[in-house]
Amino acid sequence: MKLYWEARKAGERLVLDPEDGNLVEVGLVRRTPRGYDAMAKTNTYDPGRAQKGFGTIEEAKAFVEGFHPWDVFGGDMDMEPEPEVRGLADGYS
Repeated sequence: MKLYWEARKAGERLVLDPEDGNLVEVGLVRRTPRGYDAMAKTNTYDPGRAQKGFGTIEEAKAFVEGFHPWDVFGGDMDMEPEPEVRGLADGYS
């Protein structure tokens, strides 16, 4: 099982890859004119898992990772995202 950030046009998404072909987006960070918006996904409604206006992408990603959203979708609580951000050039579009 892998956990990694993937670069997108407007930011990055946090992906849980159980290596069976069924990728699950468990969080995202989006660039806006006011900074960065972040959201950690869950199975229920929880407005506290989303926040707007972070100054840096690192702060926004730390917010998402703080919720450990991957454990809701089958990942292990002690998992950590890979250190390198994957992108279109890596073949992971």
